[in-house]
Amino acid sequence: MIPFGKFISQAFSVCSRDNRGSKLSILIYHRVLERPDFLRASEPTVASFDWQMGLLKRYFQPLSLSDALAKLKAGVLPKNAVCVTFDDGYADNATLALPILKKHGIPATIFVSTGFLDGGRMWNDTVIEAVRVSDQLDLTAVDLGVFELSAEDQKLQALGELLKSIKYQPLEKRVDILACIESQVSDRLPTDLMMTSDQVRWVESEGIEIGAHTINHPILTELDPDQARYEILEGKQQLEGILGKSVQWFAYPNGKRGVDYDLTHRSLIEELGFDGAVSTDWGVTTASSDQYQLRRFTPWDNKPFKFFVRLLLNTRQAD
Repeated sequence: MIPFGKFISQAFSVCSRDNRGSKLSILIYHRVLERPDFLRASEPTVASFDWQMGLLKRYFQPLSLSDALAKLKAGVLPKNAVCVTFDDGYADNATLALPILKKHGIPATIFVSTGFLDGGRMWNDTVIEAVRVSDQLDLTAVDLGVFELSAEDQKLQALGELLKSIKYQPLEKRVDILACIESQVSDRLPTDLMMTSDQVRWVESEGIEIGAHTINHPILTELDPDQARYEILEGKQQLEGILGKSVQWFAYPNGKRGVDYDLTHRSLIEELGFDGAVSTDWGVTTASSDQYQLRRFTPWDNKPFKFFVRLLLNTRQAD
């Protein structure tokens, strides 16, 4: 049997033959957890994030988003270049992820939704944490029925149904649903999941790039043009007020092109002075990619070999 390290080296050589400094992998993360959480099974723990970053450092060329795009444009992007990005602005990006990034010397970008800083909560986190602490949720007042939550399998099933039902609701309807949920569990929901403004300033001072991600993380295609412009521009300006410097990168909430945003939003991002924007469509960025619709990839495997191979396979998906 070929030793694991030797097999990876051979696979890396074969699978990356066509990646001669012309392809950029951009990875998406959201949270890094202290320990496994059955309600957040796709999120890496500190231990798994540590080996993932170690693998990137050994076999890839980690770069900041700004540096990578500049090198790609200049035609000097190193082979197997990769960027690490986080969406939303969770506090554990600062407390748990940053020390690991610094340990391995890996730059990163955090896209922050400003409306949840300083004690706020993402809508999906309200749902997750409400399901966690409840034996029942009665949402008949908002036409979603009653959910029994006494067992883990009930919680998982209810969570899937609720997230799917709420995600594409108009912003006003989403607010009503969340208010109904919070009225039943408000005293048991966390208020420290997201970064504070001070943490945003601190991680930026530690070399992390900060990008905009709207205020309230809405689905842009569900907004009228004025609402979309406000969410994007005000989120940018709020971050610039916190940091005292320009914010040049944007991440589309949810991020599927043609579903969560369209070409009008892409044009708006360019008009508002951003240098570029990232989506959540899988694949890699090349010199011919639209800088306002950069592809990203979510690494979810919890074993090094599968994680590694999936990253290599993703480099074969371009625009």
